[in-house]
Amino acid sequence: MSDEKFDSALTYTSYLAVDELLSLQRPLSAGPEHDEMLFIIIHQTYELWFKQIIHEFLQAQRTMESGDTYYSLAILGRIRTIMKVCVAQIDILETMTPLQFNSFRSYLSSASGFQSTQFRKVEALLGRRDNKMADHLPPAIQAEIALLTAKNSVWDSALAYLAKRGHAIPTDVLNRDRALAYETNLQVQDVLLDIHRQDPESSMVCERLLDIDEGIQEWRYRHVKMVERTIGHKVGTGGSSGVEYLSGTLFNPAFRDLWEIRSRF
Repeated sequence: MSDEKFDSALTYTSYLAVDELLSLQRPLSAGPEHDEMLFIIIHQTYELWFKQIIHEFLQAQRTMESGDTYYSLAILGRIRTIMKVCVAQIDILETMTPLQFNSFRSYLSSASGFQSTQFRKVEALLGRRDNKMADHLPPAIQAEIALLTAKNSVWDSALAYLAKRGHAIPTDVLNRDRALAYETNLQVQDVLLDIHRQDPESSMVCERLLDIDEGIQEWRYRHVKMVERTIGHKVGTGGSSGVEYLSGTLFNPAFRDLWEIRSRF
């Protein structure tokens, strides 16, 4: 007989906290405006996906640093698939016209996606290291992000994985100050080229990382175009520069060395 215990009172609704979840959509507009519900649900869903992406990235770092190739491939593949869902959600948001968005936009006041602490954590995990990424957030959140920026980024974990596989990642790169942004390195690129030619398993991990990088850049691009389509070049909610600010985030890959080697094959 199994000693495993089951909660006979547990239901689908209680396990998933469905009642609480469905109570979290709180439109502010008068009426309320029909499209505000869509706006809220889409952005709440993004926050849930960001939470899962953070969860998966941390696991991917552990599996890469331990040298587990196949589990790393599975986790990195999952992250890429989640990014595809994040991109696809923009299609839903774009069913809302500028007039429909403007019917409730004033109620957003100073609220802005720029304030998403979880996306800042995603950026920190991907290697962003600058004072501007969190200085507008509450002190407690700044402290959480500071902890992330003091540790390995996903790329640092990938380099540790490659070194564990016997590849000659330069010691100064492996021991660099994690609080500083990683800079492209020709020696690392030489090693990456050798990996692609001689170590199929490691090259698959590298390509999964590139898949994720491409997916994040795709999401950023679609996000910019969605904002431009909805508000043009108006100032963004919360006083940000809107499309101008978002456009500045484009074409900044997280794993630049993996892109640099493409012209050398």
